[in-house]
Amino acid sequence: MAIDLSNLYQKQAELDARIADNHHITYETTRSRRILALLVEFGEFANATRCFKYWSNKPSEAQDIVLDEYVDGLHFFLSLGIDIKASKKVYHYTKHSDNLTAQILEVYRLAAIFLKKQDEKSYVKAFQAFINIVPILKVRWTTIEKAYYKKLGENYHRQDTNY
Repeated sequence: MAIDLSNLYQKQAELDARIADNHHITYETTRSRRILALLVEFGEFANATRCFKYWSNKPSEAQDIVLDEYVDGLHFFLSLGIDIKASKKVYHYTKHSDNLTAQILEVYRLAAIFLKKQDEKSYVKAFQAFINIVPILKVRWTTIEKAYYKKLGENYHRQDTNY
């Protein structure tokens, strides 16, 4: 199945422009902060899944919370792709771990390479690993898109209310 992200990149670019106007910033002046934000938000996703908490019997947060945290990461991946002018807009699920913890660690590993190189090749590899989490969550991409658009609305509301 092809995952065409063209519309999401466009919507993210519109939100990014709004944020840039509101806060008098540019992609160039915020790239390192957006990479850090991606890593932090992705950690919040991992925390919501509780997949690494071997010491606890508590289950994962509710699916809507997990998806909300995942799409926070999606927002930053898209924003970073726009920033570096990534040309790849269509992805497919590729070989990935069946183990969520292992896949999360793979995203972190590849994001660290992107942090160092900040080029399209390393970005695409990290983003691909991030997208490959979706089948592990046992949701359809359309569910991710719905969660993205819901969060997009919240992010616009935040810009409207001086969040």
